[in-house]
Amino acid sequence: MSTLTGTGRLARLAVRRDRVRLGIWVLGTPLIGYALAESVAGLYPDQQTRLGYAETAITSVVARAFNGPIAGTDLGAVVVAESYLTLALLAALLSTFAVIRHTRQNEETGRAELLGAAPVGRYALLTAALVVVVGANVLAAGLLALALAATGLPVAGSVAAAAVVGGVGAAFTAVAAVTAQLTVTSRGANALAAATVGVAFLLRAAGDVLGERAPGATRLDSAWPVWLSPLGWGTQIRAFGAERWWVLALPAALLLAGTALAYLLAERRDLGAGLVAARRGPARAAAGLLSPAGLTWRLHRGVLVGWAVAVAVLGLAMGVAGHEVDTMIAENPQAAEVIAQLGGGAELVDAYLAAMLGIFALTIGAYVVQALLRTRTDESAGILEALLATAVSRTRWLGTQVLGAVLGAAVLVLLAGLTTGLGYGVAAGDPVGWAVELAGAALLRLPALLVVAGVVTALFGALPRLSVALSWAALIAFLLLGQLGSVLDLPQAALNLSPYTHVPSVPAADPTALPLLALTAVAVVLLAVGLAAFRHRDTPR
Repeated sequence: MSTLTGTGRLARLAVRRDRVRLGIWVLGTPLIGYALAESVAGLYPDQQTRLGYAETAITSVVARAFNGPIAGTDLGAVVVAESYLTLALLAALLSTFAVIRHTRQNEETGRAELLGAAPVGRYALLTAALVVVVGANVLAAGLLALALAATGLPVAGSVAAAAVVGGVGAAFTAVAAVTAQLTVTSRGANALAAATVGVAFLLRAAGDVLGERAPGATRLDSAWPVWLSPLGWGTQIRAFGAERWWVLALPAALLLAGTALAYLLAERRDLGAGLVAARRGPARAAAGLLSPAGLTWRLHRGVLVGWAVAVAVLGLAMGVAGHEVDTMIAENPQAAEVIAQLGGGAELVDAYLAAMLGIFALTIGAYVVQALLRTRTDESAGILEALLATAVSRTRWLGTQVLGAVLGAAVLVLLAGLTTGLGYGVAAGDPVGWAVELAGAALLRLPALLVVAGVVTALFGALPRLSVALSWAALIAFLLLGQLGSVLDLPQAALNLSPYTHVPSVPAADPTALPLLALTAVAVVLLAVGLAAFRHRDTPR
């Protein structure tokens, strides 16, 4: 029997299991790319505004750190500078999560052992995951190229920009294949892969910050750390500039090398084991683990700390960038109008700060979804069944999960406001005052996050098998409606479907109590529906 026997059937099984996730990924990538390209085209319609953008992109340290270098002053180059990092990070994270789901998680739950009873080769499970995820990246990149070309951008540049996004996803597919061999849990493998993505971002940012301007050109020559990062390789192809197609060989080489290393590591371990030994816990468990609240804190604290660090770093950076807003878009009234739309105010700096807090609230919504969907993981793995066999009631268990997710979200939005205010206040000369003001403004976003928690809880209670896909789809819809809806001139009836639309844009606008009370009431109803549905249904695996 070959080591790859059964790969085709396992690949079809993976596609069958993830058909909704893969559909959202493959179709969502070009839709987001198209929306961002159309938005940028409206912001920078002529050569003068694009020259001003390119000058800011080169001279601003914050812009270089977060957007990377710009390949020129064509519209396509500006589109890539504004959209590449978002699309590449999505491709990287989705790829790592998918690979680990179909490798390490299958071993952790016992599925791999069951499959191994059939004629399945040693490398079949890993190979099937790689084939499916790399195929999804290729398909998403192809559709992204068509979407960019459909906006009127040159075909060659569209293909180059889409290819590097797919290349980043393929490169991190190999990274996830390696991390899946190292730890005994899918959570540990995901943490290692996510940390690798974070290191890649930092290396790319350092290379672009340390780069130098090419003499007489509106282009930045990045420093050497960029070449150590798969995210940095994507910027070096210079899409819509003088394309350097050979850069695409780098992610392909990493994919091949990482796959070979993953095969080698898989040969040296037992099924279900990891090459890194699991750390032994204390001889006696903490007393707090006897309660649902203590167990919830123990399971979520690592993820919450990781989110807190990321939010704090981004908050400080966004706050410092706020001091440059007037200078960055002084000659671009279209950009000022969009920031005013997103922030809901006429004062540019206040509108910018309100828009950043809104983006943080949307991002933290992903934490809420991630934290609450652990309930579905526990149910499908059989852990919930064992917990409910004790004196813990269904209402207490699910209520504790919801409370933990909401408190975590409150901590994160408060931290986002504090750090953003601190970053802006240091530059403006009043760090304490701005930190306090923006902390309060950030907490006003909490009712919208309560609605997100209510949606996930209601889906888990009423439609458990579809709850994962529908929860993420709802969050993406809120993102498109809440942040891009006003830019794309969608009707108000569509914008009202997002809870984020109803949050007062403080500090650009005065706070009002009625929308916040209405959002809270909607959240309470959704949570009650979810709890009631969960109490009256079975708990199948």
